[in-house]
Amino acid sequence: MTAAAFHRLLHAEWAKFCSRGRAIAMTAAILTTIGLGLLPALGKSSSCGFDSVAVACPTNPVGPDGQEVSDRFYFAHRSLGANGSITVRMTSLTGIITYPPPDHDEIVPGLVPWAKAGIIVKDGTRQGSSYVALMVTGHNGVRMQYDYSQDVAGRPGGVSAESPRWLRLTRSGDTVTGYESADGARWTKVGAAHLPGLPGTVQAGLFAASPGDLTLRRVALGGSTTEYRFTQATAVFDNVSLDGGVSAEAWQHGSIGEMGHTDWERYHQPPGLVESNGTLTITGSGDIGPIGAVGSHNVEDTLAGLAISVMLVIVVAARFVPRRPGPTGAPSLTGRALAAKAAVVGAIAFLTGLVCAGVAVPVGTRMLRANGQSVLAVPALTELRVILGTAALLAVAAVFALALAVLLRRTWAAVTVAASTVVLPYVLAALPLLPDQAAKWLLRLTPAAGFAVQQTIHEYPQVIAHYAPSEGYFPLTWWAGLAVLCGYAAGVLALALLRRRTVAS
Repeated sequence: MTAAAFHRLLHAEWAKFCSRGRAIAMTAAILTTIGLGLLPALGKSSSCGFDSVAVACPTNPVGPDGQEVSDRFYFAHRSLGANGSITVRMTSLTGIITYPPPDHDEIVPGLVPWAKAGIIVKDGTRQGSSYVALMVTGHNGVRMQYDYSQDVAGRPGGVSAESPRWLRLTRSGDTVTGYESADGARWTKVGAAHLPGLPGTVQAGLFAASPGDLTLRRVALGGSTTEYRFTQATAVFDNVSLDGGVSAEAWQHGSIGEMGHTDWERYHQPPGLVESNGTLTITGSGDIGPIGAVGSHNVEDTLAGLAISVMLVIVVAARFVPRRPGPTGAPSLTGRALAAKAAVVGAIAFLTGLVCAGVAVPVGTRMLRANGQSVLAVPALTELRVILGTAALLAVAAVFALALAVLLRRTWAAVTVAASTVVLPYVLAALPLLPDQAAKWLLRLTPAAGFAVQQTIHEYPQVIAHYAPSEGYFPLTWWAGLAVLCGYAAGVLALALLRRRTVAS
């Protein structure tokens, strides 16, 4: 067949597809995705005020790379010039955890794994500004972290009066280097960070933070939901020295971000700094690092109707296979006709997805923010990737359903198999109705892996979070999930072509 003949075949298949019923179904898919995606933004405006006083809810700070971050801790600081260092000895790190949920009415001593305290060099006291911190953590030893997403491991182990930890950060222009020592005499380099554009004068000092811990509560068939617990950390320092300070000023101190408003902080131990005979004790909560999705909407929340749209596209695609009269109902298709139908179905489904996500994602996120609700910001290229990935998901799912209809020779069987392998695993994993591990394996091994195209959440080892499909996290990257779905579609299409040839012979 010549290219011109195949072009005529494509045109004919396009004309066949553009019937009134199929147009209504694809329009319904578009309206479903957009309508359900915009629904959360049409609710009551969010406010963080008290009683009759309404104030805007606080927004997450934005880090040096443009991503929203967590930047809340207690900070005792002094000014440091372009060249200098801060050295301390840390003798204690203790903490509290509220327990048990949901009332959180009991306070128990303890540290969460990523409770942290130590020394930090930061570009001022503004949330989201560039920084380098060298710290001792609750269960992860010494770490050097900088600019929220970077994490370098030092020596393992904790800290006590019998086994203190010496920490040092040395600044030379835009480079800050971290060292640790057991005795203050022999030092080991932990790492070095280059912070472009670091000003001539920065703030250097001591800090304490402790992120909220989480408890998983069982629901449904073994799924789980997340409940977070308030935690707090207290660190004790002595032998504090600051070389290269701008002046012999006293320690300034205060919280970076909101702190001290919970009942546990008001009635148990408020955040702050206590100085006594050269010893500095700092108490704080919060975290410094990448932000989780707790309490915020994600971009993928605007695609709440995507599963329904995929289902509609599957039905339309499966019904686009002609039937030969007779008891077998075998599809009367040549190989080229099948290729043309697959191209047409895939193209129309792609355009449908492009309209769905192209409206729901940008409009939905902007409406949510205008309504006072928090939405985790993502770069423009990531938002574009979600839109194009959603369109690709619908296109490949349509081709998968079409190939199944040819292979199985029954529309109802093709729709059942496609829905059971593409839509159902995703729904079970997202609601949540399955244990986390079962949900993750379903989204690795079944065609439902393609739904990973909408993922914008990253897993960071230094962030306490519930990394599960029910929280918007997929076990595969977006491209790997789409590749799994493409593999299934290509395999079934090949089998359909092979069976068609077998039947024809």
